[in-house]
This record gives sequence, C-alpha cells and structure tokens, in this order.
Amino acid sequence: MSRATVLQVNLAVPEQSDAKNVGMTGINKQPVDHPVPVRAPGPKRTGLHSGLVGDQIFDIDNHGGDDQAVYAYAREDYDWWEQQLGRSLPGGLFGENLTTEGLDVNGAVLGETWAIGAELVLQTTFGRIPCATFQWKMGEPRWVKRFAAERRPGAYLRVVRPGEVRAGDEVRILNRPAHGVTIGDSYHAWMHDSDRLRDYLDLEDLPEGLRADIRRKLKL
Repeated sequence: MSRATVLQVNLAVPEQSDAKNVGMTGINKQPVDHPVPVRAPGPKRTGLHSGLVGDQIFDIDNHGGDDQAVYAYAREDYDWWEQQLGRSLPGGLFGENLTTEGLDVNGAVLGETWAIGAELVLQTTFGRIPCATFQWKMGEPRWVKRFAAERRPGAYLRVVRPGEVRAGDEVRILNRPAHGVTIGDSYHAWMHDSDRLRDYLDLEDLPEGLRADIRRKLKL
C-alpha cells in the first residue's frame, strides 16, 4: 500500500459568486506552503466556521462547524474526474482543505479517525453534498446531478485533537469502526436510497451529528 499523505493544504481566497443568492463564497481554495493550525470551530452558525485557521466560510447555514471542520478530497478522484470531463482539475477546485494522495477517502468508514502529522487527529463524519455554488464554480452542465450520481463525494471531518497540518504530512488510520459503512456508500444512500439511510440509524459508532441529520432528512 502506498504511503498516504496530504498533497496540498488549501485555504479560501474569497470571490463573488454568480450563483443565485450566494454572494461571496470561500469555495475558491488555493494551496499554501506553510503549516496551518487546525482546531474545532464550534457550532455551525455561531462558531469559527472552518477548522483551519485562516480559512473562510460565508454560507454558514450549510457549511462549516464541528462536523464539517475540514473537507478532504483525494487526488486520485480528481484524476478520475479529469478523464470524465476531459479537462485539468487542480487540487482545491472542489473547495477541499486537504488534497490527499494514497488515501481512499471515499472508502473511509463513517467515524474512522486519521492521525495527520505530529499531533492532529480528525474523524470522518460524512460526504460533501453538492450545491449551486459548486455547480457555478465548475461551470459544467448539470454538475450537481452528475456529482451526486457518483460515490466520490470526499469526506468531511471533525477535529478530535488539534494540531498543525502541512503539505507532505503522512496520514495514518488510527481506528476504523466495525460497522463498515463507507463515506461513498452512505453518500449514495443519502442521495438515492432512503430505506438504506434509515438502517444506518441502528449503527453503533455513527457520528451523532450525522444521526441527527439523517433523522431530519427522513422527518423522524
């Protein structure tokens, strides 16, 4: 197995979005060449929003907060999308904070923990739900539906132990819950299979924030 690493650490360069009712957005993430402190940002609407110091989130109703403190996307999945779209896709284009290499992000199990660098520990929570801002950024017809059809959403993560992250840091899997439900599979259930999603409520080690989100989605 290849060594899993952080290929890029990306922070927002704010820009004005032409997507309806969006305004300023932080989806434009650009790589930085210095260590970035990562800490739990607190509640979605009232906290620090992003887990990465120096990052910015503007749509605080739908992004950021403890359960979406960090967003990771794999270079390998970018490469797959490049083949599908016939265009170059630089790391950070999807709005992720961490572009990884050698790590099966979508095959990660819900609630598994990653150690990154010397101190930082993150825990997977769920996949990324595509939005109008993402479609605007990509400039691809029906991008939201196209992205939703694939099991390649990337992973949101919460901060278990704060620390710094920088490009080149190794990513080590510390713990993987026995339930075996992956980011990719749970994302597909969220988008396309409500019965399967309901079954996830019985799983042990399911992140509590995700359990609450599932209940809201299913109106339970």
